[in-house]
Amino acid sequence: MPADRLLRYLEIKVHHAIQRRRWRRIDVVGAYDRSCAVSELEKDDKQFNHERPTAAHSGDSLELRCFPGRDYVHHYGLVVATYLEMTGTRDTEVRVHLPGEATMRRALEQLRLDLSVTELVVVGWGLDAFTDRAGWVSGPGFASKQDRLGGVPVTYLGFAHSIWGDVAGRVVQRLAELGATRVVYVGKVGGLDPAVEPNTTLATGSRSLLGAELVEWRDFFGGTLGDVDGVIEGLHVSSPSILLEDVDWLADQPREASFVDPEIGWMGRAAADADIEFGYLHVISNNLALPFDQDLSNERGADVVARRRRLTGHIRELVAARLSGGSAASPALG
Repeated sequence: MPADRLLRYLEIKVHHAIQRRRWRRIDVVGAYDRSCAVSELEKDDKQFNHERPTAAHSGDSLELRCFPGRDYVHHYGLVVATYLEMTGTRDTEVRVHLPGEATMRRALEQLRLDLSVTELVVVGWGLDAFTDRAGWVSGPGFASKQDRLGGVPVTYLGFAHSIWGDVAGRVVQRLAELGATRVVYVGKVGGLDPAVEPNTTLATGSRSLLGAELVEWRDFFGGTLGDVDGVIEGLHVSSPSILLEDVDWLADQPREASFVDPEIGWMGRAAADADIEFGYLHVISNNLALPFDQDLSNERGADVVARRRRLTGHIRELVAARLSGGSAASPALG
């Protein structure tokens, strides 16, 4: 991503307290705390994934509190450090404190759902394409809704906070503990094929590289989407932060790798460990192999929003078709 666009991306993500004054030290920790300073840059118009890390200060020190996950705390530490470097603030010490297993586990123990009559749990982003905003039941940091799709009962699950990286794996683990047998994750991935224009194509698959480990799982879609126009089935790569995905990182990826994001490998591994079905169907939102006009710095543009709305509508059709045993046509995209 060019430097000007990277800075724009960071300005969207970094807490306003960092942009307003200099700090001697910034500590990034894993703690879900909405009682301290909430970022003024949170997107209030979004139903889910609108919460950002909060902040508390003592003298010249600032503590940023992220939902507990090692990848998320690591990533947000990189966001802060990169922003400070790019804005010429090099005298601030940034410390990253990765949360322990007990802290991360407790953070999701409050997720409680009755899944006794549910055929599928749909988790993630773009859920407004699946159902309306009526009937949601709120919990601490999440909301769920029972509905029907493809003629069967489903549960939709969205989070106010990010479920970045390994957090998403613990979400699947928790859902399996609650009785889920099939989970679909809807979201966004980065493309690794220079031929794929952002926000025109969907990504799916049943394998992910998680570090040196090749993770495979029982695919909810069962390999049925490979021949659907506008859908690419490929090898996914799990990465803890987009700020690590530079030219050298890209050169190190296997030639058959098609997509990258922080969550899918963790979710697939958790599903495999629990012996449940898992599937993902994501919008390819940006391209790491070739610069395009649309990337992560201008996601809120009207054309990007309109394209993604059409794509998430098609995701709903494909999930419904899988549940009902039918098929879905491909969308027309401009």
